[in-house]
Amino acid sequence: MQDAKRPDQFFQRALAEGEILLPKCDDCGGYHFFPRVLCPHCHGSAISWKKASGKGRVHTTTVVRRKPERGGDYNVCVVELDEGVRMMSRVEGIAPGEVAIDMPVTAFVGEAEGVPAVLFKPSEG
Repeated sequence: MQDAKRPDQFFQRALAEGEILLPKCDDCGGYHFFPRVLCPHCHGSAISWKKASGKGRVHTTTVVRRKPERGGDYNVCVVELDEGVRMMSRVEGIAPGEVAIDMPVTAFVGEAEGVPAVLFKPSEG
């Protein structure tokens, strides 16, 4: 099922099916993101795909300011997942200015600009 030459397409197909999969090196055991054909840790080429835990914490955050008629303000952040990878995304469900560094978040497959994307929401509890 995996196309070793196009890991980005494999990742996007999984998102289209509602799954968040992360590449994991079979040689060193390290997760990495963004998807690529060689492990950035050990340069191994044996890559498997594992379902992401979806749990993470906001590493950095900012608010992009826009006029209301252009959609209003929105959040842009980098989230570090429990697997150790970082993803640029956004936190939804709260005001952009309420997103805080170290805030626990949970990933879900949403939509950004008409395509499936990994988005986050504040974790409950």
